[in-house]
Amino acid sequence: MKISQKQSVFHNEVLTRFDLYKSLFLTLPFQRVKHTGTILPFFSTHCEKGVDEHLTPEDIIESFFGQYEQYVQEEDRIDFLFRIVQYIERQVVLFDAVEDSAFQSVGKTDESGILHGLFQRAQENPELKQEIVNKLRDFSVRLVLTAHPTQFYPGPVLAIITDLIDALKRNDVPNIHSLLQQLGKTPFINKEKPTPVDEAASLAWFLENVFYKVASEIQSKIDSELEVPTEDVKQLIELGFWPGGDRDGNPNVDAASTKKVASMLRTILFRCYYRDFRIVRRRITFRGVEKYLDVLQNLFYNNSFNPVENPVDETASILENLNAVKEVLNTRHNGLFVELVEDLIRKVITFGCHFTTLDIRQDSSILRQTFNYLVERYPETAMDLEKIKDSESDKEKSLPFSELSLSFGDDADKLVIDTLEVIELLKSIQRSGSERAAQRFIISNCQQASDILGLMQLFLWSGWKKDALTIDFVPLFETVDDLSRAADVMRSLYDNAAYAQHIKKRGNKQTIMLGFSDSTKDGGYLMANWSIYKAKIELTAIAREYDVDLVFFDGRGGPPARGGGKTQRFYASMGKEIANEHIQLTIQGQTISSQYGSLETAQHNIELLLQAGIISEIQQKEGDTLTKKQKEVIDQMAHESHSKFMALRKHPLFLKYLETLSPLKQLSEVNISSRPVKRNSGKELRLEDLRAISFVTSWSQLKQNIPGFYGVGTALRWADENNLWSYVKNLYDSSGMFKTIIDNCMMSMTKSNFDVTAYMQYDETFAAFWSMLKEEYDLTKSYVLKLSNSTVLMEHYPIERASITAREKIVLPLLIIQHYAIRALRDKELPEEKESIYRKLIARTIYGVVNAGRNLA
Repeated sequence: MKISQKQSVFHNEVLTRFDLYKSLFLTLPFQRVKHTGTILPFFSTHCEKGVDEHLTPEDIIESFFGQYEQYVQEEDRIDFLFRIVQYIERQVVLFDAVEDSAFQSVGKTDESGILHGLFQRAQENPELKQEIVNKLRDFSVRLVLTAHPTQFYPGPVLAIITDLIDALKRNDVPNIHSLLQQLGKTPFINKEKPTPVDEAASLAWFLENVFYKVASEIQSKIDSELEVPTEDVKQLIELGFWPGGDRDGNPNVDAASTKKVASMLRTILFRCYYRDFRIVRRRITFRGVEKYLDVLQNLFYNNSFNPVENPVDETASILENLNAVKEVLNTRHNGLFVELVEDLIRKVITFGCHFTTLDIRQDSSILRQTFNYLVERYPETAMDLEKIKDSESDKEKSLPFSELSLSFGDDADKLVIDTLEVIELLKSIQRSGSERAAQRFIISNCQQASDILGLMQLFLWSGWKKDALTIDFVPLFETVDDLSRAADVMRSLYDNAAYAQHIKKRGNKQTIMLGFSDSTKDGGYLMANWSIYKAKIELTAIAREYDVDLVFFDGRGGPPARGGGKTQRFYASMGKEIANEHIQLTIQGQTISSQYGSLETAQHNIELLLQAGIISEIQQKEGDTLTKKQKEVIDQMAHESHSKFMALRKHPLFLKYLETLSPLKQLSEVNISSRPVKRNSGKELRLEDLRAISFVTSWSQLKQNIPGFYGVGTALRWADENNLWSYVKNLYDSSGMFKTIIDNCMMSMTKSNFDVTAYMQYDETFAAFWSMLKEEYDLTKSYVLKLSNSTVLMEHYPIERASITAREKIVLPLLIIQHYAIRALRDKELPEEKESIYRKLIARTIYGVVNAGRNLA
């Protein structure tokens, strides 16, 4: 299909239908909304014109109100702006639903169908089929759901979207009209900040309504295509979960909330099983299965509706009885309805009694604090605290790995207490849902081998035994410096006899987490991507040297600036030097709802990841393994980019610009997360304390997306001026990794619009700073267009470009309102009540802009 045809389909199936159904808002029985809907097109056009003319937000909004006599009073104007925000929030939902309903026609990417095509070729090629089967024997995709503070819709709105998508597919206008009425009445925001348990409950909607069904369907499809017997199935799709377990910088997570979340996940899973079982029981009414069905009835019902305080893992019993039913059906009833039983067996194999693995995460500084507390409190640890504080090598050598039962006293810090309590709690979680229920402890800000070894010792001091230490210790390397030291840290670990013995008991498997978000904030877009890629090469080489099965767990956010974008293309192009036997990544915020929010989109995106993992090994491209010269060229460009970005970070106006012009301060007032916007929340803002999500979100609200491109243009110009352009061009054409970095950079730039803040070029304080940002944008744009042989950004991805353009147009009025309110707070002496109203207005616009951006934050 030609590009023009693709655009035509998108226009007909999405844009035209959106305009058609958008008109239904005008017929809703809400008088104030109806009035707003009539005026909104004029307001939007007025904003577009004002932005084109580089007017200030005040000039745009004041000149608009000057045309309408009814908006003389400030109260009426503010009320109107709030109604505009409410209206556009719901327009964004409608656009999401229309676009998702047209997914089969226009939403799929160029990679669509490759997995199916690969399986078809395998049917005709026994050698290829065996290659794929062998690959899948030790391959999996793990999606880890996190509740990081990037807005995603609350449960009731998600349910409306699901129903709306279905109605739009059938063009059921009466039902669409009713759902839009429901949408108009349904609140989009929380009045109070959610607790970690609230966040878990919200994300559980996706587990119950999407992943529970999709994981089984994909597994069944692959088993069928490759003719693998159900009993030989290897679990391909795994799920991980952070709400309730991720306590890094979140003082609201404690052992009690972790326990509640684990229990809730188990209960929700059993209700899913019970719904399926009722269908099984309704169909299988034959002799010979009664006693097995009775056992299953009691198991599923009691665990769903009468859960006990300390349950045990029932997986083996469930599978034993389901397999007994299957045996009776096959031997006595011609296999009638056996597929229903096999489907439930497949789900129980996948989800057990836990649904998803609950990861525990804490910062290394808290773990060190806990370790030091116990050493100081208990002489029997036989450790010299002063000595180990000063020397990393002394600490590594002196760790006894002794098995003691130590506890905290009344003098213990709250975080020390939580650390020791959650270590103890992990035992009971594993008893109730097997080892898979909670088996990973992630060490954030991991800087040295003793961070991991010290945590291992904490487990042994908390009643765990070496021979039964069913925990994987996962270092998380995030900053550019940490990534550069990662290989040395892991070598020290592998050389440690106690740790080597531990991972041998864990199947000789080591998981390492690499964080994209903080490395981008720390070193800029190009350096972050290259640092992680380079670290993967070094870490893989060391793991192979020690015969360790290495698993990379990538902490990726939604946008390219935080490791998102065309994620599957990264995994398809890792090359021979990087371990890629398993794909593990975080999905968060808008990534969850946009890519995994419906059965169709979830199946499509999971299959893309599966396909990427298979292709990266059995159909690897020669260009994906970089030559020495190519590495040198990228390394030099990364350093040029890094220098440019660090100069920006060190600029005296850097933080002031972000705090003054973006809604950074108001992010803490948006009730979308239990986690604070920054670490050390009671202290003055420092860049190192600012969370990467808040950092990226603030730039995206300014429509400048600095973390997604800044420094790339400088690096490309350097290559051009040093006669290396042919190497860069060859990299773009042959290396999937490098091409994806550049293409994702173009996506960030497409979501930028410097015209929105062009009035800043005349600002007394920030004119030169704004111009510096714009110059790098223009430079980067000219070079990426040259490199990709394009005339416009994302020219080779017309559907995605059209979607971004449409969404940016929808939310432009929100941006003008937001910047208007920010400047009002900055420039006016307002009474406290009015200040509160303006802050609330800013907070409300943040929701709509992030939602419309799908992966902006």
